[in-house]
Amino acid sequence: MLRQCGAGFGQIALAGLWASLGSASANSGLNPLAPHAPLFRPRAKRIIFLFMHGGPSHVDTFDYKPLLIRDTGQPLPFAKPRIQFAQTSNLRKSPWEFRPYGESGAMVSDLFPNVGACADDLCFLKSIHGTNEAHGGALLKLHTGSDTFVRPSMGSWISYGLGTENQNLPSFLTINPTLGHGGVGNWSSAFLPAVHQGTPIGGGMPVEKATINYLHDPNENTVLQRAQLDLLGELNRDHLAATGSDPALEARIESFELAFRMQTEAPEIMSLDGESAATRRLYGLDDPRTASFARQCLLARRFSERGVRFVQVTHGYWDQHDDLTKDHGRLASEVDRPIAGLLRDLKSRGLLEDTLVMWGGEFGRTPTLQGKDGRDHHPHAFTMWLAGGGVRAGFSYGVTDDYGFYCVDEKMHVHDLHATLLALLGVDHEALTYRHAGRDFRLTDVHGRVVRDIMA
Repeated sequence: MLRQCGAGFGQIALAGLWASLGSASANSGLNPLAPHAPLFRPRAKRIIFLFMHGGPSHVDTFDYKPLLIRDTGQPLPFAKPRIQFAQTSNLRKSPWEFRPYGESGAMVSDLFPNVGACADDLCFLKSIHGTNEAHGGALLKLHTGSDTFVRPSMGSWISYGLGTENQNLPSFLTINPTLGHGGVGNWSSAFLPAVHQGTPIGGGMPVEKATINYLHDPNENTVLQRAQLDLLGELNRDHLAATGSDPALEARIESFELAFRMQTEAPEIMSLDGESAATRRLYGLDDPRTASFARQCLLARRFSERGVRFVQVTHGYWDQHDDLTKDHGRLASEVDRPIAGLLRDLKSRGLLEDTLVMWGGEFGRTPTLQGKDGRDHHPHAFTMWLAGGGVRAGFSYGVTDDYGFYCVDEKMHVHDLHATLLALLGVDHEALTYRHAGRDFRLTDVHGRVVRDIMA
């Protein structure tokens, strides 16, 4: 009977099976992207992740270390890790000065004067640590919680758990994603339904030319396209009815429908023509140095305010094994003004209250010198910051040692970061599970601690 009924086994019996297994997507009915109620009161509704690919140096940006200045040129007075990506020599002070900002007095490097001016809105996490010294493993760890297995990305987990607030847009977008160091694995849905995979905008091309692939119908005939999709959907549903459950095909049916709906709304969001001259200046679209990342940040705001749950923007490459002074300086000058513009714009629109902005890379860099003017990969202690979305503003959590080499107090592993992000969205990281290959999986696997001290 189930095989012959019009709705199909995959849309009736499988939905009931998911409900019995406690699946978060069971209440979505025929639309897996339908918004789901969080388990408890959320502080944030959405996330914008400003990802600095390559690993910006924490001791040159937001983790001020006076003793590193005093002892520059001296050997590190304690043992280095047993496993290192490469060898480094003695301590090396930052080439940039630090100065206090705002009422909080947060010490911020001269690399980020505009972000520093927003210090009273930031929550600095200075004791983040991971487990992998290589870019590929560290990126996958940060994005998926695993550096050794294929796992869904955090954006996909959030999409699976909460859906999207706008049925004409994906729940997870990644703007200018890196195609290396894990590549699509960093925004993949893995074994989650494919509809929760991140939708890329650009990647490997100038940002001003980036778009969502196949967004426009080349024939510009909506009636014909609707008829084609209806026929395709009917054939696919007949196949489901005849063969039973096929999650990949179910996700493909929904992806076709979402793609059709996106054509009515996404092109307008992608166009910045309607933004005022003041807004364009605020983000830095008027400066060739900042225009590229400014466009990414402005698109992130436009998609977030339309209901997209998770938007990631990527900038890089912050991997200075040498030429740190020149290249970190250049990279910071490209993002400092756009990031501050995004924070101020969100705040002025009342969006920062329920939008969580996160900044950081896959790891930090050593306080010790590499080459003539560089620092090596450093997963043992690094800084990220959050803003809005219910976190404590003008606050600093976690402590590294006198040189910024190891976390020494209020340590926060990447698993703890993921658990805390989900908690801010109203999701229990231990309850957000998906059964695959005979076991229940979650973003934090068997780890994770919610750091409530950073919550307002």
